[in-house]
Amino acid sequence: MKTEQLEYFRNLFNQKIEELLRDAGRTVSEMTDKTESFPDLTDRASQESDRNFELRIRDRERKLIKKMKEALARIDEGTFGVCETCGKRISEKRLLARPVTTLCIECKKKQEELEKQKGD
Repeated sequence: MKTEQLEYFRNLFNQKIEELLRDAGRTVSEMTDKTESFPDLTDRASQESDRNFELRIRDRERKLIKKMKEALARIDEGTFGVCETCGKRISEKRLLARPVTTLCIECKKKQEELEKQKGD
């Protein structure tokens, strides 16, 4: 992969990680600042549901940050954009759609088919 392309993805990952960490910090701050107690059970349940939803989103983002840091390591190692299963180059189109991917489209399809067969 060309140096310019690698730098594009490096910048993309770094910017996204920064953004997600900022959002996570804001969430923690908002959750600790809010000490509202609703006497109405429905309001309390709604608030708790909203908090749980927010925490699930942040957990997914935490996992995404981990994947982006792994992708940054692959850039440093020179293996970014190479399928970890077959060793072929992952298409730029796929990397633009899913930058953290570690599988080419063919290997991903095979993986999904196997998962589907196991699930049946």
